[in-house]
Amino acid sequence: MTLTADQATAPTARQVLPAEERYAAELAFLAAHDDGPRPPCWALTPRAVVTFICGSGDETLELPKSRRADGELPARLAIAPKFVGERALVERCVVTLAGERGLLLVGEPGTAKSMLSELLAAGVCGTSALTVQGTAGTTEDAFRYGWNYALLLAQGPTPQALVASPVLTAMRTGRVARVEEITRCLPEVQDALVSILSDRRLSVPELAGTADALVAATPGFTVIATANLRDRGVSEMSAALKRRFNFETVDPIADADAETSLVRGQATAAVKRAGAAFGVDDAVLEALVTVFRDLRSGRSAEGWDVERPGTVMSTAEAVQVAASLAVATAYLPGGDVLDLVPGHLLGVVRKDDPADHGRLLGYWDGPVRRRAEDGSALWRRLWDLRENLR
Repeated sequence: MTLTADQATAPTARQVLPAEERYAAELAFLAAHDDGPRPPCWALTPRAVVTFICGSGDETLELPKSRRADGELPARLAIAPKFVGERALVERCVVTLAGERGLLLVGEPGTAKSMLSELLAAGVCGTSALTVQGTAGTTEDAFRYGWNYALLLAQGPTPQALVASPVLTAMRTGRVARVEEITRCLPEVQDALVSILSDRRLSVPELAGTADALVAATPGFTVIATANLRDRGVSEMSAALKRRFNFETVDPIADADAETSLVRGQATAAVKRAGAAFGVDDAVLEALVTVFRDLRSGRSAEGWDVERPGTVMSTAEAVQVAASLAVATAYLPGGDVLDLVPGHLLGVVRKDDPADHGRLLGYWDGPVRRRAEDGSALWRRLWDLRENLR
């Protein structure tokens, strides 16, 4: 297929907008609604940041007429919750950032640490874009600075030739820098943050003798990092770096109904981006989430022991499976969506340890069979599909 000139030059839609753009209307409303004290350089008050992330509950917030900016802002707005978790956790995170202390969100993969980090940054400073993605190949330049080598060769080390890292930009502007998967960086690279978080200064020796040789952090600057508790390729953090952070653990969603609702919402959005409607039956979705929760916890809702697979049965993986089922239903109609569930579950489980295949079969021979024997037609159908796991 050959694109026309118009198609080739037309702007393309973005799959996912950053939080500050997706929720721009709510952020603007909250900035006008809460006129309480704000830490330096904060876009919202700490209380408004918590409301932005956790929602306003049953309350519809009302904006005084004097703050409606000539009708540009709505008079009333209910703030939807964006993070499923304890409000107290979010409040502790906000207090940490207000104190300009580093915040480290830890937990198993797929527990929305990155999403919470993004929401916090958007609420605190209006942007989540100052981000470093930690990998085994990340160098100190990602935390400090690099050089435009063309300018470096032409001019030598000048402020114009220096390429600021997201962390350095955050220091200069009093914003939040985000470091994703910090424990995937090598320890010596991680430790580049130690002096930044303790001294709040960054020296540029190449610019010695100029006003730009030392960058002092502007009030409001801080760092949010995320780290997985169990995963491959993880490097231990040094004790010195750990002391620069407040640790907050983001746990899997405790409530089954809340997790099901989140999976439905996230999968619906993903399928919508694929140009289809979410057509997975509620009963099938609830069964899918039940399987994930049982295998994640090692115990079924009924109290039966379950052998946990080595892979993490995260909520994020459940969203992907639910979205795949919906896409298949929309674009490859004609079959029973339940027929697809075992194969997708096997694809999730059999990633790291070949023995996890046997553990999934054991789950089928345990809770799935027992639920089928208790008379559930849906679980009976899943039990009949055991051969699809071979």
